[in-house]
Amino acid sequence: MWKPIQKKFEKYPAQEKVVKLLFERGFQVNAEGKVVSGSIEIPHVQIGREAGVDRRVVDATVKHIIEDETLFDFFKNVRSIPFLVDVAPYLNLGVIIIIPDDGAGIGIIASVTNVISEAGIRIRQAVSDDPYFNDEPRLTIITDQKIPGHLVEMIRNAKGVKGVTIH
Repeated sequence: MWKPIQKKFEKYPAQEKVVKLLFERGFQVNAEGKVVSGSIEIPHVQIGREAGVDRRVVDATVKHIIEDETLFDFFKNVRSIPFLVDVAPYLNLGVIIIIPDDGAGIGIIASVTNVISEAGIRIRQAVSDDPYFNDEPRLTIITDQKIPGHLVEMIRNAKGVKGVTIH
């Protein structure tokens, strides 16, 4: 989905920075022209500061989104999720980060999760970077326990896996 969105902003690089930030964070745009996460409004000044642009660029980006039916449908429905990777140690969860051979390859998630599930380990969360949005996509898997060392080599040998990091 990122390429069609990016194309709509190719003549406006500052607005592209804003729209990329909105997409990365899962921020929505509502019909009133507000950037929101659920019902929490995020001031355009804050968005601009984070994106490194003036607030007026954020205003123009939101206006652009509202006036384009496809963009508006997308940004009124995008959602963020609680990503457990940084809190996993506090919850005694395991973290596996997979570096794929080809981020757009087919079957990587299936091959890795098959190894983990056959070992009797529950998967709490699996988050894959979008290979069309991220130059170096990763698959992050959160498990209900730390991954035993003997599984690392099995995961490394799974289809489509180039590298594995265990936290």
